Amino acid sequence: GCPGVLSVLGLEAAALGECELTRLLQDKLQYEMRLQYMKHYFPIDYTVQVQYEEVLRPSNITRLRNGTVSEAALRYLWFHVSSQAVLRIREVLPEKHPSWKYTQELCQLFDALGEEYSKYRQTDVEEVVADLVKLIHSAGAESRSKAVRPKALLDNCLKVMRMLYGVPCELGVR
Repeated sequence: GCPGVLSVLGLEAAALGECELTRLLQDKLQYEMRLQYMKHYFPIDYTVQVQYEEVLRPSNITRLRNGTVSEAALRYLWFHVSSQAVLRIREVLPEKHPSWKYTQELCQLFDALGEEYSKYRQTDVEEVVADLVKLIHSAGAESRSKAVRPKALLDNCLKVMRMLYGVPCELGVR
Protein backbone atom coordinates (compact mmCIF):
# COMPACT_ATOMS: atom_id res chain seq x y z
CA GLY A 1 0.00 0.00 0.00
CA CYS A 2 0.94 3.65 -0.16
CA PRO A 3 2.96 4.79 2.81
CA GLY A 4 0.95 7.03 5.09
CA VAL A 5 -2.40 6.15 3.56
CA LEU A 6 -4.33 4.07 6.04
CA SER A 7 -8.00 3.37 5.58
CA VAL A 8 -9.99 3.90 8.74
CA LEU A 9 -11.66 0.59 8.06
CA GLY A 10 -8.35 -1.20 7.89
CA LEU A 11 -7.53 0.15 11.31
CA GLU A 12 -10.88 -0.70 12.85
CA ALA A 13 -11.08 -4.26 11.61
CA ALA A 14 -8.58 -6.61 13.18
CA ALA A 15 -6.27 -7.86 10.45
CA LEU A 16 -6.17 -11.55 9.72
CA GLY A 17 -2.63 -11.73 11.04
CA GLU A 18 -3.72 -10.21 14.32
CA CYS A 19 -6.42 -12.84 14.74
CA GLU A 20 -4.08 -15.73 13.96
CA LEU A 21 -1.56 -14.40 16.46
CA THR A 22 -4.07 -13.70 19.20
CA ARG A 23 -5.38 -17.25 18.85
CA LEU A 24 -1.84 -18.56 19.27
CA LEU A 25 -1.39 -16.28 22.25
CA GLN A 26 -4.63 -17.48 23.78
CA ASP A 27 -3.30 -21.04 23.54
CA LYS A 28 -0.01 -20.04 25.15
CA LEU A 29 -1.81 -18.14 27.90
CA GLN A 30 -4.01 -21.00 29.05
CA TYR A 31 -4.56 -21.01 32.77
CA GLU A 32 -2.42 -24.11 33.40
CA MET A 33 0.52 -22.55 31.57
CA ARG A 34 0.24 -19.22 33.36
CA LEU A 35 0.00 -21.03 36.67
CA GLN A 36 2.99 -23.23 36.03
CA TYR A 37 5.37 -20.80 34.33
CA MET A 38 4.41 -17.60 36.09
CA LYS A 39 3.62 -18.83 39.57
CA HIS A 40 4.91 -22.29 40.42
CA TYR A 41 8.32 -21.66 38.87
CA PHE A 42 8.78 -18.40 40.78
CA PRO A 43 9.42 -17.91 44.49
CA ILE A 44 6.26 -17.45 46.56
CA ASP A 45 4.81 -13.94 46.20
CA TYR A 46 7.50 -12.98 43.71
CA THR A 47 6.86 -9.66 41.95
CA VAL A 48 8.40 -7.66 39.12
CA GLN A 49 8.62 -3.89 39.08
CA VAL A 50 6.59 -2.19 36.39
CA GLN A 51 5.35 1.30 35.66
CA TYR A 52 1.78 2.20 36.44
CA GLU A 53 1.08 2.59 32.73
CA GLU A 54 2.21 -0.98 32.17
CA VAL A 55 -0.72 -2.39 34.07
CA LEU A 56 -3.74 -2.62 31.81
CA ARG A 57 -6.88 -4.14 33.27
CA PRO A 58 -10.35 -4.68 31.81
CA SER A 59 -11.56 -1.72 33.88
CA ASN A 60 -9.02 0.55 32.15
CA ILE A 61 -10.33 -0.59 28.78
CA THR A 62 -13.94 0.02 29.77
CA ARG A 63 -13.03 3.53 30.89
CA LEU A 64 -11.15 4.29 27.67
CA ARG A 65 -14.00 2.87 25.58
CA ASN A 66 -16.40 5.17 27.36
CA GLY A 67 -14.01 7.96 26.49
CA THR A 68 -14.59 7.03 22.85
CA VAL A 69 -11.17 5.62 22.14
CA SER A 70 -11.30 3.44 19.01
CA GLU A 71 -11.00 -0.31 19.29
CA ALA A 72 -7.96 -0.20 17.03
CA ALA A 73 -6.22 2.22 19.38
CA LEU A 74 -7.11 0.04 22.35
CA ARG A 75 -5.58 -2.98 20.63
CA TYR A 76 -2.49 -0.92 19.86
CA LEU A 77 -2.25 0.05 23.52
CA TRP A 78 -2.80 -3.55 24.66
CA PHE A 79 -0.02 -4.70 22.34
CA HIS A 80 2.48 -2.20 23.78
CA VAL A 81 1.55 -2.91 27.38
CA SER A 82 1.56 -6.68 26.97
CA SER A 83 4.81 -6.95 25.05
CA GLN A 84 6.39 -4.69 27.66
CA ALA A 85 5.06 -6.93 30.46
CA VAL A 86 6.67 -9.97 28.85
CA LEU A 87 9.96 -8.08 28.59
CA ARG A 88 9.75 -7.12 32.27
CA ILE A 89 9.34 -10.78 33.21
CA ARG A 90 12.16 -11.83 30.90
CA GLU A 91 14.50 -9.27 32.43
CA VAL A 92 14.48 -11.18 35.71
CA LEU A 93 14.92 -14.67 34.27
CA PRO A 94 18.27 -16.37 33.70
CA GLU A 95 18.37 -18.45 30.53
CA LYS A 96 18.39 -21.68 32.51
CA HIS A 97 15.16 -20.77 34.31
CA PRO A 98 12.29 -23.16 33.49
CA SER A 99 10.07 -20.23 32.44
CA TRP A 100 12.63 -18.68 30.11
CA LYS A 101 11.66 -20.63 27.02
CA TYR A 102 7.98 -19.90 27.65
CA THR A 103 8.56 -16.15 27.85
CA GLN A 104 10.76 -16.45 24.78
CA GLU A 105 7.83 -17.97 22.87
CA LEU A 106 5.50 -15.22 24.07
CA CYS A 107 8.09 -12.67 22.99
CA GLN A 108 8.19 -14.13 19.50
CA LEU A 109 4.41 -13.95 19.18
CA PHE A 110 4.47 -10.33 20.31
CA ASP A 111 7.28 -9.57 17.86
CA ALA A 112 5.10 -10.98 15.10
CA LEU A 113 2.18 -8.86 16.30
CA GLY A 114 4.55 -5.90 16.33
CA GLU A 115 4.89 -6.36 12.58
CA GLU A 116 1.12 -6.00 12.29
CA TYR A 117 1.18 -2.84 14.36
CA SER A 118 4.30 -1.29 12.88
CA LYS A 119 2.12 0.29 10.19
CA TYR A 120 0.34 2.35 12.82
CA ARG A 121 1.76 5.76 13.43
CA GLN A 122 1.33 7.71 16.64
CA THR A 123 -1.00 9.98 14.68
CA ASP A 124 -3.35 7.10 13.86
CA VAL A 125 -4.37 6.62 17.47
CA GLU A 126 -6.13 8.95 19.86
CA GLU A 127 -3.88 11.26 21.82
CA VAL A 128 -4.67 9.62 25.15
CA VAL A 129 -3.39 6.29 23.80
CA ALA A 130 -0.39 7.80 22.02
CA ASP A 131 0.59 9.47 25.30
CA LEU A 132 0.29 6.23 27.26
CA VAL A 133 2.40 4.39 24.72
CA LYS A 134 5.04 7.14 24.87
CA LEU A 135 5.10 6.88 28.66
CA ILE A 136 5.52 3.12 28.52
CA HIS A 137 8.55 3.42 26.27
CA SER A 138 10.15 6.60 27.53
CA ALA A 139 10.28 6.27 31.27
CA GLY A 140 13.43 5.10 32.95
CA ALA A 141 13.60 2.51 35.69
CA GLU A 142 13.22 5.15 38.39
CA SER A 143 9.56 5.63 37.52
CA ARG A 144 8.70 1.97 37.88
CA SER A 145 6.57 2.04 40.91
CA LYS A 146 4.35 -0.97 41.06
CA ALA A 147 5.20 -4.46 42.18
CA VAL A 148 3.13 -6.97 40.25
CA ARG A 149 3.18 -10.76 40.20
CA PRO A 150 4.23 -12.18 36.84
CA LYS A 151 1.06 -14.22 36.60
CA ALA A 152 -1.11 -11.15 37.25
CA LEU A 153 0.56 -9.38 34.31
CA LEU A 154 -0.31 -12.26 32.00
CA ASP A 155 -3.79 -12.63 33.51
CA ASN A 156 -4.48 -9.01 32.56
CA CYS A 157 -2.92 -9.56 29.16
CA LEU A 158 -5.31 -12.41 28.43
CA LYS A 159 -8.46 -10.81 29.87
CA VAL A 160 -7.93 -7.60 27.94
CA MET A 161 -7.02 -9.51 24.78
CA ARG A 162 -10.33 -11.37 24.97
CA MET A 163 -12.20 -8.10 25.46
CA LEU A 164 -10.56 -6.52 22.43
CA TYR A 165 -10.21 -9.42 20.03
CA GLY A 166 -12.93 -11.80 21.21
CA VAL A 167 -15.56 -10.57 18.77
CA PRO A 168 -13.56 -9.49 15.71
CA CYS A 169 -11.30 -12.56 15.90
CA GLU A 170 -13.92 -14.99 17.16
CA LEU A 171 -11.81 -16.10 20.08
CA GLY A 172 -13.94 -18.77 21.62
CA VAL A 173 -13.39 -18.35 25.33
CA ARG A 174 -12.46 -21.85 26.35
